[in-house]
Amino acid sequence: MLKKTGNVETAMTKVFTEITRLSEKDCFHIVERHKTEFTYPLHQHKEFELNFIERGNGVRRIVGDSVEEIGEFDLVLLGGEDLEHVWEQGRCVSKSIREITIHFSGDIFGSDLLSKNQFASIRRMLEDAEHGLAFPMSSIMKVYSMLDNIANEQERFIQFLKFMYILYELSVSEGVRVLASSSFAHPERVVESRRVQKVKQYINDHYAEPLKLSDVAALVGMSPVSFSRFFHHRTGRTLSDYIVDIRLGYAARMLVDSSKNISEICYECGFNNLSNFNRTFKAKRNYTPRDFRAMFKKNKVIV
Repeated sequence: MLKKTGNVETAMTKVFTEITRLSEKDCFHIVERHKTEFTYPLHQHKEFELNFIERGNGVRRIVGDSVEEIGEFDLVLLGGEDLEHVWEQGRCVSKSIREITIHFSGDIFGSDLLSKNQFASIRRMLEDAEHGLAFPMSSIMKVYSMLDNIANEQERFIQFLKFMYILYELSVSEGVRVLASSSFAHPERVVESRRVQKVKQYINDHYAEPLKLSDVAALVGMSPVSFSRFFHHRTGRTLSDYIVDIRLGYAARMLVDSSKNISEICYECGFNNLSNFNRTFKAKRNYTPRDFRAMFKKNKVIV
C-alpha cells in the first residue's frame, strides 16, 4: 500500500511512502513473488527490509544515491525511514524473477535485547543498514537454503528462529558493502566516540568550505599524523575519502531535490573544479551528475 507525502512546494522531490503489511502483532512479514518485471515506484518506509532476488541479471537497484546493476542473485538489508529505494527492470530479460521480501521492525528485539553481547553483531548491522547493505555471494549462499523455504514454513515460531539465524549469519559476514552515502541517508549515530562525532558534525557543517587535515585534527587536539590513524581505525576510511563521500552525498541530494544547475551544485558542495566534480561523481556513482538527475526525475512521483 502506498501513500503520497509532501506539500505543494516540495511535491516534485517527494517519493511514495509505503505502508507495509506488517501488523503490530507480528514480528515480521514475508512475501515471495515470482515476476517477469519490476514496476514498483521509488519508495521509502519506516520498517527494515531484507530483500532477496534470484534470476535478476541486469536489474538496476537504487538505494539512496547508490545505483548498481545486480547479477543472478542480490541480497540487501535496508533501514531508515528516509532511505528511498527501488528495483528497476534495467537490462533484465528474465521471465522467471524470484523475489523474497521480509519487512520487520527494530522493536522486535527491544533495546534491552540488542544491548546484550549475543546480539552485538546484529545491532551493528542494523545501525549500518540505515545506509543500505549489500551482501556478497558467499553470504547469500550461507543463508540461501533458509531463504529458499522460509516463506512456506507453517510453524510461525520455527519461521522466527530461521529468520533470526539468517540475520545472525548476515551480521558476521565479511565483504558487506554500504550502499548510500552518509549525507544522503542522514542516519543518526549515537554509538561513535565523541571525537569522531565532533569531526563528522564539523564536516557536515563545513563541507562546502576548504577542509584541511591539520584544522580537523586540531579540532580534537591531535596531530595530523595521529588523527589520520585514529580516524581510519575508527571509521575504516581516510579523512579525504570521507569528505568526498559527504560532498557527493549532498550533491546527489541537491541533484534530486533542487533545480539548481550542475555547476552551482558543484561549487556549493565544496568542489572547486567542474570537470573534477563530474569525473569524481561518475567514478563513485557510475553515472554523470546529469544522468543521475535524469534517472531520479523519471522515478520520482509528482504529487
